[in-house]
Amino acid sequence: MLGYDDKRNFFRMMLNSPCELTVHDEESSRSLQAVCKDISATGMSFEVEEQSVEIGTQVDVSIESTSSQIPSLNAKAKIVRCDNISENSCVIGVEISEMK
Repeated sequence: MLGYDDKRNFFRMMLNSPCELTVHDEESSRSLQAVCKDISATGMSFEVEEQSVEIGTQVDVSIESTSSQIPSLNAKAKIVRCDNISENSCVIGVEISEMK
């Protein structure tokens, strides 16, 4: 494949879109403002202002559309990766389990 070094089954579409994550952990549900960095057919990554989020945690993702031609995205997902990028933020990767 031409320049395709990422060993994934689906191509990623790079984004920089604000979104909201609802985190469903053992304590309760809470909302986080995030930036969706990329999306593929099976997953997404987000930058959040949190030190870390536990792997395996279920989240609801909501990305509002800015165009009447493109519908908003709502999905259920599971956190599969969390990488700290600073003292106050991390990048989380999620696997999409259901599109709403």
